[in-house]
Amino acid sequence: MALPALVRGRLGVVAYDFDPELAPFVANLPVPQPASPTSGVAEAVAARELTAAFFASMPGMAPDIAALEVVDLTVPGPIGAPDVPLRLYRPELRSVAPVPGIVSIHGGGFSGGSIYLFDTGAAQLARQVGAVVIDVEYRLAPEHPAPAAVEDCHAALSWFHDNAAELGIDPGRIMIAGGSAGGGIAAGLALYARDYGGPAVCFQFLGYPELDDRLVTQSMRQFDDTPLWNLHAAEQSWRWYLGGVSGDDISPYAAPPRATNHVGLPSAYISVMEFDPLRDEGINYALQLLAAGVSVELHLFPGTFHGSALVRGAAVSKREQRERVTVVRRALGLGQ
Repeated sequence: MALPALVRGRLGVVAYDFDPELAPFVANLPVPQPASPTSGVAEAVAARELTAAFFASMPGMAPDIAALEVVDLTVPGPIGAPDVPLRLYRPELRSVAPVPGIVSIHGGGFSGGSIYLFDTGAAQLARQVGAVVIDVEYRLAPEHPAPAAVEDCHAALSWFHDNAAELGIDPGRIMIAGGSAGGGIAAGLALYARDYGGPAVCFQFLGYPELDDRLVTQSMRQFDDTPLWNLHAAEQSWRWYLGGVSGDDISPYAAPPRATNHVGLPSAYISVMEFDPLRDEGINYALQLLAAGVSVELHLFPGTFHGSALVRGAAVSKREQRERVTVVRRALGLGQ
């Protein structure tokens, strides 16, 4: 049996019992360090460049677009805001009957990522689910703090719904999906669509979502030295995303656990990773939804860390990827 990977933390050497197939990769992954509270746009731009370079170095990141029609377009943005760029993926072998639609929201800590950097998952959903997928290039913080991202995604969702007939999709089977910060934005979008009269969302898929700015859970305080994402990264992420707003002035569309009413939200799937600072806020949000009568499926993947699915050859990563397709197909009425 492989020994746990050792990561140096604030209490000395801390052993995390990572999955044996993931542990060998940990030493080569970046561990976020504390950032200056005065950091801003220049630091965000530099971080985006480093992230892009890191992803470019990872194997298997190019999307498989076989049997897919891929179109880049822009749609009207929120009132007074720029148009929103989208990338649309549509299966080439389309049936006569309308197919489901998926609004995909990329991660990146609210301040990074793009539809070009995280397009592998969107292409996979379109191909393996048989749905039309739009990937949203929402505005990033700190240049555009909340609620810009949620409003951009709502504009994309509204366009998707309004043009369902032309796109060949069923307006009653449109779901939203996101990972990490994208999962948090998706959760905020579900609240926003409910409160502002639609469009209707049939399901929300929240992969290891970044949800709660308060950063007080046990996992958040404990994992300050984990790879790819930790307490320090979360602090910086929320500082940029909230743009100086604090306390009771923070919108629940930015931090969904702050909402006082979760009744009437679409059914959800929430995944969490064992050694991820976001783990407990995902679990807590599942409990909030359940208490409000919202059906939730919750899955913790053991031995994993935030972004460990980048190690695509690991059995646990393959299982996570298969489950995503299975859950989405079931939610859209397409069977297993």
